[in-house]
Amino acid sequence: MKIDVSEFAKPCDCGRPHEISVRGIWIEQGAIQRLPGLMKDSGWSWGVILCDENTYRAAGAAVQALLPSFGLVTLNPENLHANEHGVAMAEQQLDAMEQAPQVLLAVGSGTVHDITRFIAHKRGLPFVSVPTAASVDGFVSTVAAMTWNGCKKTFPAVAPVLVVADSDIFSRAPHRLNASGFSDLLGKYTALADWKIAHAVTGEYLCDRVCRMEYDALRVICEKPEEIRAGGVESCEQLMYALLLSGLAMQMVGNSRPASGAEHHMSHLWEMEAINPHIDALHGEKVSVGLVLASGVYHRAAEEIRRGAYRLRGPVEVEMDLLHRSFRDKEMLEGILEENTPNPLENVLPDAIEKAIPEILRIIDEIPAPDALISLLDRAGAVKSLAEIHLPDSIAEQTEHLSPYVRARLTFMRMLKCFVFEKDVFQG
Repeated sequence: MKIDVSEFAKPCDCGRPHEISVRGIWIEQGAIQRLPGLMKDSGWSWGVILCDENTYRAAGAAVQALLPSFGLVTLNPENLHANEHGVAMAEQQLDAMEQAPQVLLAVGSGTVHDITRFIAHKRGLPFVSVPTAASVDGFVSTVAAMTWNGCKKTFPAVAPVLVVADSDIFSRAPHRLNASGFSDLLGKYTALADWKIAHAVTGEYLCDRVCRMEYDALRVICEKPEEIRAGGVESCEQLMYALLLSGLAMQMVGNSRPASGAEHHMSHLWEMEAINPHIDALHGEKVSVGLVLASGVYHRAAEEIRRGAYRLRGPVEVEMDLLHRSFRDKEMLEGILEENTPNPLENVLPDAIEKAIPEILRIIDEIPAPDALISLLDRAGAVKSLAEIHLPDSIAEQTEHLSPYVRARLTFMRMLKCFVFEKDVFQG
């Protein structure tokens, strides 16, 4: 199928223009056969294919055969991450090329794409996305989620101008990768709730159309978890479509607000390795574990709010003692302090929260309870517990308290610092 991207740039009731930089998206069997014609039509006679050794075998070699004049950057997949080291390895090979490329082709999944989009932005180059697995929703993102000097940051980057998603390739990816994509999408339940609650309390900009797009993506995958688990071309194409739909929602807003909330902040915290050792888990796997934890906290908080067993305080200052105890690395601590200046809770007053309580409760009711989420994840063959990503249950409460500080974004998890409950809702 070809996605008509012009539909997403049409005038919107939210009053803001939605800019779509991607020119074309193809999701079909044999899609990479389009690459020579697309390169010619775009006027690109010389480019560089960027992949790692695994994605070279999965698709890079086939792309190279179709574009024999193009250069190749192949990265060692061992300990390859979207960080300053991954970028440096790729740039070293690029700098060794005899001429500068006109275009970059990212052949891989999330890490390869983030490294490519970061370099493309830095060098003022367009890039083309060739996904090798339906593993993340960031293929068409306009930002790069990177770990820089140990601190998780979102850097300005560029979206691909073209997405060529060949289902003959990504349907053959290991199930774990596609399950990670399912998990990443399921995280939209709390991400959207966080966005809508922030809007209800502070009037933060919210686009209903973008929210509907994300819920459409959720509907696509939640109707067929067993089919996604079984694999096959059709179900993988549906998963890829949902992931790209979520990515276009982010592109329309210009940031990751529609797709990243408390569940992603937990994932980012674990990736920073401030309170835990390194864990060999995919991005989506960490997101789904964060989702289950966040859903539990939100529903327990809603129960206490309905009982009237709370009081509100504010404005609430940044918990400096907690940050200093938790982030022992000086550079990491400085990055976190910078991220929290200004404090997202600075202008969140108790009266505004109290006024929004009925809407907050309605929004939380839209999030499936932890048991329902665990069932969906289990049916899709996806990760659902701390134990599955090799973290102890004892880390849950610390994660819930600390993770809101990873991003300067108002989530309900961060807003809960304004609540004093009779019964602790942070139980993991």
